[in-house]
Amino acid sequence: MNKPDRPTLTTDGGCLRVRVPMTFKRRGGRKEIVVSEGLDAARSPAPRSGDPLVLAIARAHRWKELLEIGRYADITELAQAMGVNSSYVGRLLNLTLLAPDIIETILLGRDPGGLSLERLYRLPLAWEEQRRALGFPAT
Repeated sequence: MNKPDRPTLTTDGGCLRVRVPMTFKRRGGRKEIVVSEGLDAARSPAPRSGDPLVLAIARAHRWKELLEIGRYADITELAQAMGVNSSYVGRLLNLTLLAPDIIETILLGRDPGGLSLERLYRLPLAWEEQRRALGFPAT
């Protein structure tokens, strides 16, 4: 199966699946996220690979995948393997529950000023409430 070279949003049974094509490359001792070629450069005014919000969202989705495929039995085991606190893993995994349009806005660098991980951690679970809290238009 070919991987899509563009972000996709699909439903699978009762689940919503957000797929953002990206590659991780090590540069200068740091990992950077490199988006697929061909993505509309006009939609992303500046590279966001070093942005803490983008890195946190990518890490959250990766960790969620590792739990789903059974690589780690639970959050505690994952946290130990990653060398972080289990409460941090739990907070980060909550980022996978953000509304897809909020994730897209962050990845494209169009998020509202003053947006931080701390603010994202405190958002409600309901997407409409998330949008309202961040000042996004209702859908």
